[in-house]
Amino acid sequence: MAIEIVARKRESQGTGPARRLRRLGRVPGIVYGGDKGAVNIELDHKDLYLNLRNERFHASILTLEMGGAKEQVLLRSVTMHPYRPQVEHVDFQRVLKDRKLHMKVPLHFTNAEKSPGVKDQGGVVSHVLNEIDITCFPDDLPEFVEVDLGSLSVGNSVHARDLKLPKGVELAIGKADNPVVATVVVPQLVTEEEEAAAVVSASEVPTTEQAAEPKEGEAAAEGEKGAAAKGGDKGGDKAAAKPAAAEKADKKEKK
Repeated sequence: MAIEIVARKRESQGTGPARRLRRLGRVPGIVYGGDKGAVNIELDHKDLYLNLRNERFHASILTLEMGGAKEQVLLRSVTMHPYRPQVEHVDFQRVLKDRKLHMKVPLHFTNAEKSPGVKDQGGVVSHVLNEIDITCFPDDLPEFVEVDLGSLSVGNSVHARDLKLPKGVELAIGKADNPVVATVVVPQLVTEEEEAAAVVSASEVPTTEQAAEPKEGEAAAEGEKGAAAKGGDKGGDKAAAKPAAAEKADKKEKK
């Protein structure tokens, strides 16, 4: 069932009118392509924002109603505000049944938990691609392409040309291209011995606040040597002063 959206023709153009539309809860946009000229449109922001959260809205043929007339379109471009949940602008392209489409459709991954790489070998699935380029006629456009991971082992991959595409759908990639879609890898683990070694080596490094104490038999630090030398000089001066005082006392007694 096609998703329907309601639009209204937009007469005014430019930055100023577009800002006024956004303040009123409307989104400026454009619809182009097919055998008609481009038309400036405006849509309700709330309805459009909710539709954008639906995966089908991005890869399905939509029904656009405007002025009582309906036409088939595809969502081609969405411009969002840099940090607000607000749609700034939206582009739609008309669809003609006799012309092929070039689209990106989402990939749906299945049977990952049943694969030998995950179930028996302790691996995890790495999704390299989440969407794929295809070409087809409008009536053959799929909502998604399924990726079966049920037979994948550790170290093996699923490539684009391994995918089972629906009837009438072709890959839109170069003839020599075959990109990786998904692979199974074993996560790197740190053993208990490696963790213990890291803790011990870290504990042996002295911090800048408290230097490591010298081990037995090692020389004292340079500051401590200087202090000891100064203390030794003072002690020597006092020892030298005592004999001089004793000589003076002996001379007084003889007199």
